[in-house]
Amino acid sequence: MSHGSVNEKQPTIHLVSTAGHPNFGDEFIAASWLRFLAERQPETDVVLDCPEPGLAAFLFEGLHPRVKFTNMLWRVSWLTIDADPEEGDRIVDGVLRDLGSPLFDYGLLEARRATTVHLIGGGHITANWLHHGRLVRAARRLAELSEARFVATGLGLVPVIDPERIRDDLGACDHVSVRDAASAEIAGVDLGLEDAFLNLSSLPGFGARPDPTGKPGDVWISIQSDLSTPENFAAIVAAVRAMIESGRFEGRTIRYLESIPGRDRDRKAYDLLADLIPEENFMSFVQLWHEGFPGQPGQTWITTRFHFHQLAAAVGAEGVAIEIDDDYYRTKHQSMADLGTGFAIAPVGTTALPEPAADPEFRIKAGRLQRAKLDEAEAIYPRKKAPQPVREPVAPVAAPPRSRGAFGRR
Repeated sequence: MSHGSVNEKQPTIHLVSTAGHPNFGDEFIAASWLRFLAERQPETDVVLDCPEPGLAAFLFEGLHPRVKFTNMLWRVSWLTIDADPEEGDRIVDGVLRDLGSPLFDYGLLEARRATTVHLIGGGHITANWLHHGRLVRAARRLAELSEARFVATGLGLVPVIDPERIRDDLGACDHVSVRDAASAEIAGVDLGLEDAFLNLSSLPGFGARPDPTGKPGDVWISIQSDLSTPENFAAIVAAVRAMIESGRFEGRTIRYLESIPGRDRDRKAYDLLADLIPEENFMSFVQLWHEGFPGQPGQTWITTRFHFHQLAAAVGAEGVAIEIDDDYYRTKHQSMADLGTGFAIAPVGTTALPEPAADPEFRIKAGRLQRAKLDEAEAIYPRKKAPQPVREPVAPVAAPPRSRGAFGRR
């Protein structure tokens, strides 16, 4: 891949993310990269390509002074939902290279300003969404057409969509990292780290000291229904109810945290447990996004959510991570177990939860993991003075305003 013309352009980073849904983990990752880039390269143009750019514009307002929002590559991938992989590749290649559609052409030509095309982390490049394999193809083609660097970080690829195609497309990258051992084997790269480690320092509880009296903190529950069978979901809710009613948490405040608005509440886990968790102890996604992740040392977490497992362990909480399937979430939670969170793992089909557990040393290790992720990010985006753009000059850019969201601390 030639990069001869990159220096002739205004530096432009085209981030490809599954943010904007919203789902807390995906939003946390996108916010982490935007904040990092705002600090390291505030004069670089950034485009966040995500499924819901309108909502993303509100979620990430002020996180980078030159960010714009689009869904061009996502829309290209959606054209392949009903196509087999070979036909999907032909569709992607034709739309990206040949143009010819008023629905895409102007946006795709603008996207060719990119000097870096970056697939940021998450578990969306998996067989749960087959057409997302063509998202990787679209990012690769955009990088080629733009003569841009092609980068991927923190990906989870299990269950794999199409091993040969995924490996071939990621093989075109200038840099690749994945977050679990199975994905590393699929991609043929060394094991890397989950992208959410990039900005642990934004967590209000990161680095907080445990209560010197040893008094236990709040109990947080977060159980998802998405991607779980109705039978497994019912079994998980029943097991959580049994643990709460056992008296194990007597005298402690029990709270519920929402990751996806509505999906974690209405006629779902919270509503089914509402007789045990008062309304005032329910933290909505909106509240979470504004106030920040509520994890603190000494708490207990019972959750199916991967990023709640990761972040709660990073601030020094104990917990139970509950698998909801045999491949996607098992791989995700196992990747955290392999890093040493110490959380107890409840396997698929469990009818009784194990005792919450933790490794007290993980709080310290999490800081080292953040440093390792920062090293990766700084190698991709070194701090430097951006070259003067060749296109029309723009007005001077002020320092980015403090975000209204959950990541105001820097």
